[in-house]
Amino acid sequence: MNRPIAKSFMLCSLAALLWHGPAEAKEYKLYYLGGQSNMDGYGYVEELPAEINQNVAGVLIFHGNSAPDSAAVDGRGFWAELRPGHGVGFKSDGEANTYSDRFGVELTFARQLRELDPESNIAIIKYSRGGTSIDTAAAGDYGCWEVNFEGGTGAGQGVNQYDHFLATVRQALAVRDIDGDGEEDRLTPAGIVWMQGESDAYYTEDIANRYQSNLKRLMDQMRAVFGADNLTIVIGRISDSGEDADGKALDQGEIVRDAQAAFVESDRHAALVTTTDNYEYIDGYHYDTPGYLDLGRRFAEALLNLHPR
Repeated sequence: MNRPIAKSFMLCSLAALLWHGPAEAKEYKLYYLGGQSNMDGYGYVEELPAEINQNVAGVLIFHGNSAPDSAAVDGRGFWAELRPGHGVGFKSDGEANTYSDRFGVELTFARQLRELDPESNIAIIKYSRGGTSIDTAAAGDYGCWEVNFEGGTGAGQGVNQYDHFLATVRQALAVRDIDGDGEEDRLTPAGIVWMQGESDAYYTEDIANRYQSNLKRLMDQMRAVFGADNLTIVIGRISDSGEDADGKALDQGEIVRDAQAAFVESDRHAALVTTTDNYEYIDGYHYDTPGYLDLGRRFAEALLNLHPR
């Protein structure tokens, strides 16, 4: 089976897994969190306020194991109640999670959703990988999300971040009873949150100028995966720490920021979160703990403003 046909088959298979369970089954609103390192999350768990440094009752997450391009398809994980530790360094072997000392937007994202939409059950699929671009020309040593990637050899031939994302979603949706209560659950896609673009803004103008079309194509594909052409998408605007000799860590940052804004402007089911300009950094590229706490809330608010409960 060639690659385009295989991917089309995968999309059909994933669509068939959605909305499973009988009509009276417990329904979960399903959100996907993806992107690069600021979606991974570099907030410090030890710096969390006590009221947030605990499990988020009733919110379930399937966090796919991160893997490089040109490696065998991964996506391992399992459904568990959301807790701190889903930041950079998190790992899963499909049977047990190894939590890190970092967290990302998922903690306050889930809490804000529950506050604003208390009657809904929430399920999250997360798959992200630090340093990744969409454009293959900006992948460097980190990887890319190009849908038609053809690199690699052997078991990793043609495998990249998009494939690991597909594998994560497939494995997550294959579980019929995500909360372990002995009854099948219904999963209804409710939104995509995308925090990425720094790598595409790091290299040349040509790469940055392709970002809008690359982003649209990837988001169209992700919507197809979840079987919803108008699925709500919230984009986190990239920002610049200025921690470089020329005062710009991302040389083509403005081009990518403009591309993100243009994508959202052209799509009435998409929104842009811009508060990233207000956050402090722990290094040249990653927000500090208060930044991730605020960003998660902003993502939740933007989603529900687009798709009222």
